[in-house]
Amino acid sequence: MNTPAMLLTARMRLVPATVELAQAEIEDRAALATLLQASIPVSWPPEMLADALPFFLRQLEASPHHVGWITWYGVLRDSGSEPDTLVASSGFMGPPQDGTVEIGYSVLPEYQRQGLATEMVEGLVGWALAHAAVRRVVAEIHSDNTPSLQLVCKLGFAEIGAGSEPGYLRFELGGATNGRT
Repeated sequence: MNTPAMLLTARMRLVPATVELAQAEIEDRAALATLLQASIPVSWPPEMLADALPFFLRQLEASPHHVGWITWYGVLRDSGSEPDTLVASSGFMGPPQDGTVEIGYSVLPEYQRQGLATEMVEGLVGWALAHAAVRRVVAEIHSDNTPSLQLVCKLGFAEIGAGSEPGYLRFELGGATNGRT
């Protein structure tokens, strides 16, 4: 599989993580900034992402052909007064399994509530569903995470039951609940 191209949304560049990017994220912020051509806020990475970085790197090292199905960097594009800035991360829990991919996402606190997560998730869901091997995208969200619950509902995800961990709900887009089989 070829490395997927960067995706552009209205305000963001979505860059698929490679082994080189993932290593730089863990070991060398300056190298990450150079590779992404973006500033890296002091607050990077988002709290929910920090512990997962070595896991993502191991996944990419073990299966470099899965680039695009692991993690993506959300870079807010230059607004004229500010340089491009790394503000978010999103990705899938691996390549499609039985037509399904699971998405997750995280935005730095200072960039939340600006529609960036919606923009990023919408772009990646569109990318995933454009692949013949993907019939549905699922997400698991804690029941008290109101912004994320609103995001998936806004994008047309339907609640399909309890998540895999206590307190989490499972949502899907595509599949039988959304008319894509």
